[in-house]
Amino acid sequence: MKLIAQKTVPTHIISGFLGAGKTTLLQHLLSQKPKDEVWAVLMNEFGQIGVDQQLLPQDEGYAVKELLGGCLCCSSQLPMHIALARLLSEQKPDRLFIEPTGLGHPSQLFDQLTEPHWQSSLAMRALITVVDGSRLHDTNGVKQNLYEDQLKAAQIVVVSHTDVMTFEDDQALELLKDEYQPYHQEWIKIEYGQLALNKIDIAACLTERSIQPLLKLQKQMSESEVVKEIQQLPYHYVESAQGYIVAGWKLPKRWKFEFYALLDLVCAQQDWLRIKGIFNTDQGWKVFNFNPDQFNYKSGEEGIDNRIEIISEHHHDWLAFETALLACQLEE
Repeated sequence: MKLIAQKTVPTHIISGFLGAGKTTLLQHLLSQKPKDEVWAVLMNEFGQIGVDQQLLPQDEGYAVKELLGGCLCCSSQLPMHIALARLLSEQKPDRLFIEPTGLGHPSQLFDQLTEPHWQSSLAMRALITVVDGSRLHDTNGVKQNLYEDQLKAAQIVVVSHTDVMTFEDDQALELLKDEYQPYHQEWIKIEYGQLALNKIDIAACLTERSIQPLLKLQKQMSESEVVKEIQQLPYHYVESAQGYIVAGWKLPKRWKFEFYALLDLVCAQQDWLRIKGIFNTDQGWKVFNFNPDQFNYKSGEEGIDNRIEIISEHHHDWLAFETALLACQLEE
């Protein structure tokens, strides 16, 4: 009897800090799928309510799995291993993309996926870190430990939003390249998330460290606490973990909101790192994707419900925000 070797699935990790442009890049990469292939995506959101999954293609030929609540890079490995094994066995994808949370440590995830257990299933490709070129002038942001960890892990650094980079950003980029020269990375500048798949479809460099079995990771999420400030419906939560606070709301699909009132409310928020949301409004379904330097919103596909998440380093009056949010609702 002839034995058929099990195929290994080309697997791409696309990391990057909050708002760097990972999902936009992923959307463009997915658009390059051959018609006769099945591609899969495993997404990790730091909070309990996912938004990005609804922004990806839902057509036949794509399989999207979302892991919520914490960082799959550094929290318990078990949920990630179960979800990944199920995705591979049920969908049998020809290519896999993994997008960890912007607050994640991709080197730890890469180490997990290059353990002997996965080597017969996954063909790891070059680890990608996306950086927002239009925010490189912010030296405080670039020097954050997490930002630096993500850059050091990368084999390919994709610089996004180059169309709005300033002279200061260009200078900062050259300094950054010089600083990370010992890591022998390839730097690619892109606009609007457009990048040819063949530019990143490169075998990962496996170091001696990455092919050794991992020591058991400490659960960094063990210190997380759920803050029960708001008890009544709609569904919401406020959670503190790893030095960040994330608050989220999920509201019925039938609820419709006044778009400009909602936009004013979101734009009026202060002292946050990321805001994502999708809402049914009087202007149609709208997607909000905010970072401190870019307030992006656009028309979107019909969602399964209304939802929003806010990530911050500081506590806010979440009850006041919820009250203002509900005030944007139109009468049914």
